[in-house]
Amino acid sequence: MSGQISATMDFLGKLVNFLILFGGLAFVLRKPVKAMLAKRSADIGGAIRQAEEDRAGAETKAGESRAKMSGLEEEVRRLKIAAEEEGRRETERISRAAEGEAERLKKLARQEVEEQVRRGVRELKTYAAARATDLAREKIRKRLTPEVQAALIDKSIDRLSDIHEKSDSR
Repeated sequence: MSGQISATMDFLGKLVNFLILFGGLAFVLRKPVKAMLAKRSADIGGAIRQAEEDRAGAETKAGESRAKMSGLEEEVRRLKIAAEEEGRRETERISRAAEGEAERLKKLARQEVEEQVRRGVRELKTYAAARATDLAREKIRKRLTPEVQAALIDKSIDRLSDIHEKSDSR
């Protein structure tokens, strides 16, 4: 039994030492631990308040972003309508320009054809005149024998004499 008592006394001694040690530690560390816990509580409270403020700011920004998005959708719709209208106007302008250019080209082609016709008529007249002159020359050469030529010269001299006599009689 005495082994049991000594084990119990040993246990009680260790328990008293434990209580004295941790009691002393608790007494000494109570203020720093309390200050640390108070500071930690204040930090956590500040972090919670900051998180709530950030969440409120984020919700405000999200609301603003949603408003901007709906505004952007309207702006995109307006820009799309304006771009379509500008495209129609540009298409009409290009169409009018193309029509004007086509008319100008038709006019130039008409003028070119008229000029070629005039040139062709001129060339044809020149050719016809040259051909007529050549034919007349050939006919005259065929008909104008030395006897006919002498007769024409005599006839011309007689006419000149008649004209000269008439002018002298006046």
